[in-house]
Amino acid sequence: MKKKIAWWWLILGIIVGVAGLGTMNYALHETGTSEFCTSCHANDVGKEWVVSKHHTNQYGVRVGCSDCHVPQSFVPKMVRKTKALGEVYAHFVGTINTPEKFEAKRKELAESEWARLRANGAQECRNCHYMDTINNPEKEFLKDMHVSALAGGQICIDCHKGVAHKAPE
Repeated sequence: MKKKIAWWWLILGIIVGVAGLGTMNYALHETGTSEFCTSCHANDVGKEWVVSKHHTNQYGVRVGCSDCHVPQSFVPKMVRKTKALGEVYAHFVGTINTPEKFEAKRKELAESEWARLRANGAQECRNCHYMDTINNPEKEFLKDMHVSALAGGQICIDCHKGVAHKAPE
């Protein structure tokens, strides 16, 4: 009888575990969509992203919010998602819920994001941009310039602030 109860607890634990993982995976996916992000950022950085090269370009490639703002690796992703809860909270309590309030915090928010990118060597940029594939016959110096900059400790945002969003004043 005790063995039978133990098996039922094991089966129940597996079912609850699988359901929990499925729910977490669904929540991570849904909160990582550009539609989710722009539901709050429709009147500030969402508008900027829509007119950026990361949204509309000749190649038909669209880089979404989470491609730049959420790491791919599990632990850094969880850290970023946890921090994002504070940002969602700030929106709903009225700290950054209007374009004017967001603009007042833009520099602080940008510096926080730049520090995150600096800490991981701009990994989110490098997930899509590969130095060994830079090829512009009109500007042959670009590849060497980028390789040298990275080797010298610079990261993408040292030169490319304001690519997908307006850089703070």
